[in-house]
Amino acid sequence: MSVILVTGSYDHEIRFWEAWSGICSRTIPRAAESGQVNRLAISPDKRLLAAAIHKKAYIYEIAAAPSAGPVAIFEGHNGNITAVCFHSEGKWLVTGSEDGTIKIWDLRSSSHLHRNYDNEAPVNDVVVHPNQGELISCDQAGRIKQWDLSENICTHELTPGGDTPMRSISLASDGSCLVAGSVKGKCYVWKINDERSDLPRFQAVTMFQAHTKYLTRLLLSPDVKYLATCSADTTVKIWSITSNYEFKPEKTLQGHQRWVWDCAFSADSAYLVTASSDHTARLWDMSTGETVRQYNGHQKAAVCCALHDGAG
Repeated sequence: MSVILVTGSYDHEIRFWEAWSGICSRTIPRAAESGQVNRLAISPDKRLLAAAIHKKAYIYEIAAAPSAGPVAIFEGHNGNITAVCFHSEGKWLVTGSEDGTIKIWDLRSSSHLHRNYDNEAPVNDVVVHPNQGELISCDQAGRIKQWDLSENICTHELTPGGDTPMRSISLASDGSCLVAGSVKGKCYVWKINDERSDLPRFQAVTMFQAHTKYLTRLLLSPDVKYLATCSADTTVKIWSITSNYEFKPEKTLQGHQRWVWDCAFSADSAYLVTASSDHTARLWDMSTGETVRQYNGHQKAAVCCALHDGAG
């Protein structure tokens, strides 16, 4: 399985798709479970799928039989899980929740819960720094925090938009910059300096209005040449990034009929997958800005997607 493409929906279903044919190859049966699917993540080795479903994180084996249930369920959050991501070695899973906590789970132990951070406000997004030693989160109180995994503490805090909730964050794959998006559609960009330098860790370089309506998700491309921003205005905007951190509007991806909730880049940054309230997911060609495939099958809003087509 070289390309793994997965979507999750308010219809409670998780669907695997053949990226090029648009055929749904597997639907994870969840008849005995309730709760909408909020976020999805694929492990670096392509072996596991993590699904944030209401207050729990479910772990599925990607190569398992279509009827197979989860291999693990992580319980402990008291509110919706809004963020889920794997540590690079695939041994840990990180979750963020509306209950105001960030939790790290050990995929190899039976007790699972490894660490708990109290963020004190509902968490909207969490990412793992490429150095694998830090987490960066954003929350409903408008704060962006860096958490040190070795010291177990919050080491930096940013509040770029006052108390305007920060909805989504993305880190450059090379650790060079951080982008955050507020619910009001504004994007904030920081250059990340080495902790050992005399410069501030997060150096504000620019901000811009990406959308006039609600921003749902933003994502830097793996080659750090583009930023994708998704919005309630039904569009996805693609911004090109110059060497001195200027963000220029490159394309507007139009085709979804309702809110666009999530997106995922291909490993070579040539394609983008999006999930929308119009029940569909789409595959876009970044060079043309056109839809090359539409994935139909969900009965309600498609709110999350994950794509892994790189080396396993």
